[in-house]
Amino acid sequence: MTILLSALVLGIMGSFHCAGMCGPIAVALPLHGNTLPQKIFGGTLYNIGRTITYGIMGAVFGLLGQGLHLLGFQQKVSVLMGALMIVSVLFPALFRNQYRLDKSWLSFVGKLKKTIGKMFAIRSFQSLLFIGMLNGLLPCGLVYMAIAGAIGTGGVVEGSLYMILFGLGTIPMLLAISLAGNAMSLAVRKRINKLIPVLVVVVGVLFILRGLSLGIPYLSPPKQKIEQKFEKSLQSEAAELHEESKGDCCKGNIE
Repeated sequence: MTILLSALVLGIMGSFHCAGMCGPIAVALPLHGNTLPQKIFGGTLYNIGRTITYGIMGAVFGLLGQGLHLLGFQQKVSVLMGALMIVSVLFPALFRNQYRLDKSWLSFVGKLKKTIGKMFAIRSFQSLLFIGMLNGLLPCGLVYMAIAGAIGTGGVVEGSLYMILFGLGTIPMLLAISLAGNAMSLAVRKRINKLIPVLVVVVGVLFILRGLSLGIPYLSPPKQKIEQKFEKSLQSEAAELHEESKGDCCKGNIE
């Protein structure tokens, strides 16, 4: 639970970083409607679109973490993801080249931005939802940190929920920017941005503690408890699959 709450806090604090990176898109959004409630609804749809994309990404990378758990690497992965977050803050030069886009990825991003630009000309609630979903695919260092957290959760549902909470945390700031054009001065945003690396380190420490299984309630549950929770999740999924196959079998017999 503490890990999932950290995703929400990371999203809230990280939204001040988003204000600088994605702020221009949020300001330029073609909010559909003439009244304030309509504009709020349109801006909310855009942000829900981003959150949907984050949730899908969380499920995919959470599945990767679940696979590593099955191989017995979950605790090591949790420690590794936490260490990666901390190192990325303490030694950013090590990751500077990693964020440079190669030609193929640059081509993809270019096409993505071009598609988003075309959708700006379509003033509808549906287009705002799709703009948000596409915007969620744009490269972002903060999103990469959240993805590392999704891998560290070690589950499809947990990974998806982690990214959804992260996305929800970014909504208030970006929605305010969409409505007001600029919700906060640049000087204030810069001051708050200085706290984001500290928050990333804190989240990284939480993942390391989780992986070490020190028996600290809510922060570092014992290994046995983690394994029991994971086994219970697998048993629940197996039971659902059994019920579905049983239903299909009965349906076939009736026919």
